[in-house]
Amino acid sequence: TYFSDRVVPMLPEDLSNGLCSLKPHEDRACMAFHLCIDKDGNLTSQKVVRALMNSAARLTYDQVQAAKDGAPDATTKLLMDNVINPLYAAFKVLRQARDKRGAMNLDMPEYKAEVNDKGEVTKLEKATRPESCKVIEEFMVLANVAAATTLESKGAPCVYRVHDTPPDASIDNLRDYVSAFGLTLPAGEIKSPADFKEVLEKASQIPNGHLVIKAILRAQAKAAYDTNNIGHFGLALEKYAHFTSPIRRYADLLVHRSLTDVFNMGQGALDTAQKAQMQDMTLHISKTENLSAKAERSARDRFAAKYLSKHLGEEFTGSITGVTKAGLFIRLKKKGADGLLPISNLPPDYYDLDNDQYTLTGRKSGRVYRIGATITVSLKEADELSGSVLLAAANDNGADIPGVQFKKRAKKPADSRGPQQ
Repeated sequence: TYFSDRVVPMLPEDLSNGLCSLKPHEDRACMAFHLCIDKDGNLTSQKVVRALMNSAARLTYDQVQAAKDGAPDATTKLLMDNVINPLYAAFKVLRQARDKRGAMNLDMPEYKAEVNDKGEVTKLEKATRPESCKVIEEFMVLANVAAATTLESKGAPCVYRVHDTPPDASIDNLRDYVSAFGLTLPAGEIKSPADFKEVLEKASQIPNGHLVIKAILRAQAKAAYDTNNIGHFGLALEKYAHFTSPIRRYADLLVHRSLTDVFNMGQGALDTAQKAQMQDMTLHISKTENLSAKAERSARDRFAAKYLSKHLGEEFTGSITGVTKAGLFIRLKKKGADGLLPISNLPPDYYDLDNDQYTLTGRKSGRVYRIGATITVSLKEADELSGSVLLAAANDNGADIPGVQFKKRAKKPADSRGPQQ
């Protein structure tokens, strides 16, 4: 579990940071796939081995990206021709194959808190994600596919990483949400991730379109671990497992043990008792993964609130992410923190909620607060224990979006709120 100020490892730290972590010029036991792809990115051959790996250098993502962009340092300069350039060339082929099969590309901005040794949050900003991250990601996906296809071909137990098609109810809600931005989803049933391609492309061209991308992400079914394979919808893959992070995820260790068993690779193989418990273990792993993700989200909110607590009264620019009869949900730009702007903290008026258009409209003033709009807010409260942030409108202007044509839909009865004190 990854927090801003610490990492809680799955394995004991002596293992996770010692024998199981790569260090330059030191042998480390590993399990590896030798993979071959053709010019179209198809996996043509694969071979799994137990091996000793000797790392030539410890490189950061930023370091590799700088080298690829023409600014290598003393270490990466020696690796350009034999390592870095070939890696990017293979990545280009794999990325084209990914796009061709219609896998979803939901790159959401992530924000991180920098915490010093005293536990003080010194900075809250958008995290950078260079292309070098995607390079490694594609190779990991390829190895994961190889693990799943290898075990399935041998009739061996496998912990699949499965991702079902989006629930119909979520898609219905998503249709309403994106239409509030003037966008539409394809008619009928969503059958493949490619069905989201057009709306994702259009969302990237409108103000605060990242909110649409986030809504599409939330509408997806939750990925999980299972011994029964239903494929991975988001990646548009028929067979997929997790193989590449055995110090992070127990599912990867089970895949390693099954490979060790089926290929008679020595100690540590999956035994009879574990085979019988595989499905129960996948349920447990999925549950603990969700708990870990929940803890990470809670910690991010708390660190953000702790940072903002030093900026009470200041004004921020934000995006309206939700419109309810209780008020507006706001995401602060450049900070990534979420807050509530209660209806009582809007300029005094009677406000009508339009559930179909996702708007609050002042009866007297005509102010319109619309989902996806940009708004200036002032910070009223920030509670680091609960992670909650309370905001107020910083001016008397509405927050409609100029230049965006919204499609009108049949209206449902509107809720209204009384005059604000």
